[in-house]
Amino acid sequence: MTVRIGTVWDSTQQVLAGRAGMMAPFALIGFVLPGVLQILLLPSSPGPSGMGVTGLGLVILSMLLGIWAQLAIMALATHPATTSAEASRAGLRRLGPVLGVALVIGLVLALAVLVVVVVLGLSHFNFAAAMAAKGDPSKLPPMSGGTALFLVLYVLTMIVVSLWLAARLMLMYAVVLNERRGLGAIRRSIALTRGLTWRLIGVLLLFGVVMLVAMMAVQGVSGAVLRLLLGADQALTAVRLAGLLGSLVSAGFMTLAYVFVARLYVATAGEQAHREEVGSPSL
Repeated sequence: MTVRIGTVWDSTQQVLAGRAGMMAPFALIGFVLPGVLQILLLPSSPGPSGMGVTGLGLVILSMLLGIWAQLAIMALATHPATTSAEASRAGLRRLGPVLGVALVIGLVLALAVLVVVVVLGLSHFNFAAAMAAKGDPSKLPPMSGGTALFLVLYVLTMIVVSLWLAARLMLMYAVVLNERRGLGAIRRSIALTRGLTWRLIGVLLLFGVVMLVAMMAVQGVSGAVLRLLLGADQALTAVRLAGLLGSLVSAGFMTLAYVFVARLYVATAGEQAHREEVGSPSL
């Protein structure tokens, strides 16, 4: 038995056709509500005050709501008999373990970024001048050719490694949800996705491009229309409202993605169980 991405996609469509109505409230609360709260609670004019205690609180709340919604949607997509109340409780129960796993992954990524900082520091790079440049390439301080070459090669390597990790850890949260694992979910996800790496990378890239184009189209068109309707003095409000419309599109794509992940977990876990039952070695 071999997992086919086309079969998983067909299963995803079937689940969405039958359970999209149950998933919609979770998507709205987890992926759209934070944007609404940002419009209502943050200052209408840009500035440092916008990222004070309220801004930080919204960031944390957005993260918690997003993870809870993701877990609930995957619970609904994994088991056809799961009710909305059961999915919500499952999301809340596994929120802590998911945050723990995410923290470990975040620390690893932070160490990867720290390598860049250390290399620049050892090369006596002028960080103060770089910050003063505010992203203007013409004002960035110079760096040695060896340092620049290392950083280019390092970043390219990290891009490749990140794509590999994104594919192999795609089932990590689904494992935490369904198998009640903690850090062991990392190893389990890598085992379940063995043999699917390149196909999953292709799915990730295609999904990312389609989602980005759709969001840019919605936000670009709606932003232009809203600026005309509201006037130049309400430009920030227009941007936020356009972003809110974009979040609706994003919520739809994210729901689709999490249903796909849940169905991929069902397929890969089922295949592995079948191999263990018949006693055939994992490829």
